Amino acid sequence: MRAMIGTKRTRSQFFQQGCNQTRVAHVVIDMGQKNTRLLIVYNADGGILNTLLHAVHKQFAPGSYPCSLCALTYGPVSMRGEWRRFLDRLPMEAVFHHRDDFAAAYPGHRHDLPAILIAAPDNGLRSLIGAEQLDAMDSLSDLMAGMEYQLEADRMHTSFERASV
Repeated sequence: MRAMIGTKRTRSQFFQQGCNQTRVAHVVIDMGQKNTRLLIVYNADGGILNTLLHAVHKQFAPGSYPCSLCALTYGPVSMRGEWRRFLDRLPMEAVFHHRDDFAAAYPGHRHDLPAILIAAPDNGLRSLIGAEQLDAMDSLSDLMAGMEYQLEADRMHTSFERASV
């Protein structure tokens, strides 16, 4: 399934070719619902000017850059190819948000950012990987392995909940 783009972003902004080539095992997950989505929420505001400012900040002061998810999944100017391919293999739609459009799309939902969330039609939003976990990750491989683990744990948990009802 192709990852889908959230508001205010074009397909080319998110799917430019990256260069990282580490391999990650394919994750097979049946989330049990067609409309379950993965929300990837960056701790940065959207827009062209903000994108340029963030790119410069990330290059020249990476230690003070506030979005660990951006640092892991983006190179100097584009999404890492390995991350894009990983998301393409997931069995659910991936929707990208910056903090400003996430707040507009999900008013009343407060999460420390960055975050990777699951949006299920019947359960609202739940955290898959939170800001603290993302901040502790050293590499894109760590992120992808963590997502595989958490998605499998979430699948097992939701399967158990459905069986209990």
